[in-house]
Amino acid sequence: MFDSGGRKPGPVQAPLSPPTALRVRKRVWTDVARIFSTVCNPFLTSLALFVILAGARSNGATDFWVLLFNSAFFTSIAPMLFIFYLYATDRISDLDMSIRAERERVFIAFVVFYALGALDMWLIHAPAIMTASMAAYALSSLIVQWITRYWKISTHALGITAPLVALTVLFGLRPAPFYILIPLVGWSRVYLGAHTLLQVIAGTLLAIATTLLFFRLFHVW
Repeated sequence: MFDSGGRKPGPVQAPLSPPTALRVRKRVWTDVARIFSTVCNPFLTSLALFVILAGARSNGATDFWVLLFNSAFFTSIAPMLFIFYLYATDRISDLDMSIRAERERVFIAFVVFYALGALDMWLIHAPAIMTASMAAYALSSLIVQWITRYWKISTHALGITAPLVALTVLFGLRPAPFYILIPLVGWSRVYLGAHTLLQVIAGTLLAIATTLLFFRLFHVW
């Protein structure tokens, strides 16, 4: 049969079935997990940490901006630009660096960024807690780079835990309510299939160990 215009009609498509309640709930929880994973990524949490540290330890506005720029450049700005460049030029498959071989190569650059950042903090006579934090990031990145050869440790868990440990040393128990972010971020990474629970726990423990180690070495804690 043909329509009024002489064209043979195409196959009739069945109407799409409405999403089930289970599918809707799964989509909502996936979106929530992605929000936590994105907002609490290591680049942003380290930026938040150094904003707070610079504000707490600076002597005036000029000193604050000098400390903030020098710390943020090596922990957030340069690493993020590097990741965006790699992604834009198809050198990594996604911004999360889901492929372990890609993560191993990229973390070599992160080690360099953080090591240079620690040296820079020392050269400009930054407060000890900022230099110690930067050195802890450098060591953590080196360990993660080595572990990544064999296993995919969670840098999101590391990235949310290290700043909270540092802020607890600085402010005592006042940051305690924010510790809820550690299990929430860990849940998001497991829910999204990015990591196992053991990989999240390992990232958390690594952050605690390296942060407290350098805080002790620099007589901050």
